Amino acid sequence: MTRRPRYALLVLEQIAREAGPNGSLGPYVDTEEGRVPVRDWLCQALAPLAKRDCRRIAMMEAVRSEVMATAVEASDPAELERACEAQIQERIIRSGRTSVSRAVSDLVKAGLLRRHYQGYRIDHPNRGAQREAVYTITAEVKQTLRRH
Repeated sequence: MTRRPRYALLVLEQIAREAGPNGSLGPYVDTEEGRVPVRDWLCQALAPLAKRDCRRIAMMEAVRSEVMATAVEASDPAELERACEAQIQERIIRSGRTSVSRAVSDLVKAGLLRRHYQGYRIDHPNRGAQREAVYTITAEVKQTLRRH
């Protein structure tokens, strides 16, 4: 099914928990910060799981090194910290979106989830632009998760 079954099941559980009565979630999720694309919301919800991961720690150290290397001596330490955090969050979201997409693709292949896209589509080489994903859990998954 997938190389990361626990992660895929966590993605499925998050989708099932927040899905509406029809089992669908997306294209946007309402949060305290406003409306967020479903993929971004999922990766933000699952990001804390990797806080102690050695790859996450290495990425954070690399970002800090990059920011400090480009900083001038007169830079404000608080401003440098904000720049580091912004870069770290940007990288977490970028890699998280990829991880969520892979997990969702595996769940779709397994028949546990359906995915379609909603939004405005224009005719150009990148046909996916300006469309967002909508994830729908299957009736069997909904029934199984309700039992547990």
